[in-house]
Amino acid sequence: MTEAVRTFRTMETLYDMIIIGGGPAGLAAAQYAGRSNLKTLVIEEKGEGGQAVLIDRLENYPGILEPVNGYEFASNMKEQAVRFGSEFAYGKVTGLSKKEGVFVVPIESPSDKPVVYRGRTVLLATGAEHRHLGVPGEKEYYGKGVSYCATCDGPFFRNKHIVVVGGGDAACDEAGFLAHLTDRVTMVHRRDSFRAQKGIAERTIKNPHIKVRFNATVTEILGNGQKVEGVMLQDTVTGASEKLDCDAVFIFVGMIPRTELASLAKKDETGYLVTDEEMQTSIPGLFAAGDIRAKTFRQIVTATADGAIAAHSASVCIDKSLCEVTK
Repeated sequence: MTEAVRTFRTMETLYDMIIIGGGPAGLAAAQYAGRSNLKTLVIEEKGEGGQAVLIDRLENYPGILEPVNGYEFASNMKEQAVRFGSEFAYGKVTGLSKKEGVFVVPIESPSDKPVVYRGRTVLLATGAEHRHLGVPGEKEYYGKGVSYCATCDGPFFRNKHIVVVGGGDAACDEAGFLAHLTDRVTMVHRRDSFRAQKGIAERTIKNPHIKVRFNATVTEILGNGQKVEGVMLQDTVTGASEKLDCDAVFIFVGMIPRTELASLAKKDETGYLVTDEEMQTSIPGLFAAGDIRAKTFRQIVTATADGAIAAHSASVCIDKSLCEVTK
């Protein structure tokens, strides 16, 4: 039986900017684009906020004195964008192409007929996904001691025993940050040496607050239903297992950027989109912001900055006719 061909309905509106992804980068771009009088559409597959909605207490964003949860933060950002005139649509973007200088963005929604939107510029703000260990307890204790961001959650475990899983640059850097908060950091790495750059690796090994467990993997994260209480470790050489008590598990085993819509755009060696300082990718009129972009530091504040710059750049691109739009 052959699959039925789906017919897409093409919308008449030509948007100045279509933003794919409603996380902090996309929402910030929507605000700035709206304020610049750009006809703006945000397309989000699920709900606004991205990974930010999973944050229980956001307390390191400039200007926020009292911690807020990620959902409230994202909801406020969306409301600001709507007030500035940005529109929102929901569904899965199934492709991205450029025809006669105009970007074509088809989406599928469970409740509506498939639709095609058209835009002079497009911002990809689809983010990146943390690689998971895939072990029992990881999902159950996310936000209860399991974390993927030391800057975000490390201060909650000051003077506690923290396990860091990973052996690359990010894992070593984050372990170093956590070692400023506690003198009990245990790094667990499955190989017999770090994958990190030599200087970073040496600094980590020499840190008196960090104990390294090479040739070991985390096979389970343990807890009492409310919080993390330990991990099960397995020796990769002998196969022996042991329990290690701890208060938190920070996992840094890589990220997966969601760049599938930009297959022709230039990427770095790890798969992130390469942009200039204006957030412009190698494709004229296609911008990238937030965790999808190649950069050294990924936080909500850097994502929102990326989004604001991208919106400004899109406005300049349109005004100077640099986006290859057919009039």
